[in-house]
Amino acid sequence: MEIIISSTKLELGKKAAQTGADLIRKAIEANGKANIIVATGASQFEMLAELVQEDINWSVVTAFHLDEYIGVSDVHPASFRKYLKERFVNLVNLKEFNYVNGDTGNPEEECARLGKIIAQHPIDVAFVGIGENSHLAFNDPPADFETEQAYLAVNLDEACRRQQMGEGWFATFDDVPQQAISMGIRQIMKSKAIICSVPDERKAWAVKHTVNGPVTNRIPASIMQQHSATWMFLDTASASML
Repeated sequence: MEIIISSTKLELGKKAAQTGADLIRKAIEANGKANIIVATGASQFEMLAELVQEDINWSVVTAFHLDEYIGVSDVHPASFRKYLKERFVNLVNLKEFNYVNGDTGNPEEECARLGKIIAQHPIDVAFVGIGENSHLAFNDPPADFETEQAYLAVNLDEACRRQQMGEGWFATFDDVPQQAISMGIRQIMKSKAIICSVPDERKAWAVKHTVNGPVTNRIPASIMQQHSATWMFLDTASASML
């Protein structure tokens, strides 16, 4: 895992986007196409704002949604589909974007649908973040490191739900959904490269244990220590406990 520390969130976002864009361009050059994973949340604001400005032939890029709340419509202010449409999908000319439909009414069926699609699209670059509780996607601790399911329905722990409220996505704690559909840990780890953007002091504890601690499902993001092509982009605040 390569650690890159920037002085500001803006600089972090620019460096993460540039590194990710270079990897996408290399995949297109080698294969004529690229497949990517795109995350959401406050940690991705600056990176996505820079990524959409990069010179990439988006028309040969297929993208996958990392996770979504169960029971939240795509017009809800906290919807990750809404987030991605506004900050990424509507700003580039993708070949295809595969959304997670959290309000489908049948999460298991939705997981199976997405699993079949992503199985045909080996991922070149995964853009991810980590949670205050070190979750990777919505795989809260103790995360399932063994399942081969590409997508799964998961329960959200209290720390995760409080983070979502704290970031302003929901008015009250009771408004935060208790379940989500998330890409699984093994599926994320199958990506050829991982670009992990983690700003803010509130993530410093998670960063410390992700980078320096043992690999354990109690610190889900620690699994990235075992990936041979992971870049973690931090600002001075999130790196403050290293």
